[in-house]
Amino acid sequence: MTPAAFQKIALGLPEVVASSHFDVPDFRVGGKIFATAGRIDGRAVLRLKIDQQQMLCEAEPDMFAPVNNAWGRKGWTNLTLTKANAETAKSALWMAWRNTAPKKLLKAHSPKETI
Repeated sequence: MTPAAFQKIALGLPEVVASSHFDVPDFRVGGKIFATAGRIDGRAVLRLKIDQQQMLCEAEPDMFAPVNNAWGRKGWTNLTLTKANAETAKSALWMAWRNTAPKKLLKAHSPKETI
């Protein structure tokens, strides 16, 4: 997966806007960052819950890894884009989106949309 393909999926989620954080493209919902992409190292970063991070890192250790700092201990997770396919990226993006979106927006978009 390319950063452009990841960006296309991210921007297809409800009410997502592209922005930038420290010169890194990011994706926001309700004004909050839920993912970044386009880093020089070929990784995206996702805002996951600790249990989600652990599940994905155990299931796909070549694809997912905690960010190497305090943010990683809070659930922020690297996704190696070259190892990801569209289905996996979309599922992970939906998780991150749901972890960040305002309650009103969550009510309007059921989990069934993620499949």
